[in-house]
Amino acid sequence: MELQQQFESAVSRSKELTRRPSNEELLSLYALYKQATEGDASGERPGGFDFKAIAKHDAWEELKGKSKELAMQEYILLVEKLYQQYA
Repeated sequence: MELQQQFESAVSRSKELTRRPSNEELLSLYALYKQATEGDASGERPGGFDFKAIAKHDAWEELKGKSKELAMQEYILLVEKLYQQYA
């Protein structure tokens, strides 16, 4: 199966978890997904008191320079790990 198909499959599987991963794991999923689908973070860092949006942006920003392919591979591995823990 090609990487894109494996990634799409992992995205689907991530929605089938029966228990909620930790906030840190969810941030990693979000950041890897964004890096894999959009590349480096863009736009201004959110301001004010929207701490969730700030955390998500910062997590994505930390992956700057990581290729979309590597982000996809890491996302797939993380979903596998989470599936073993939370499915």
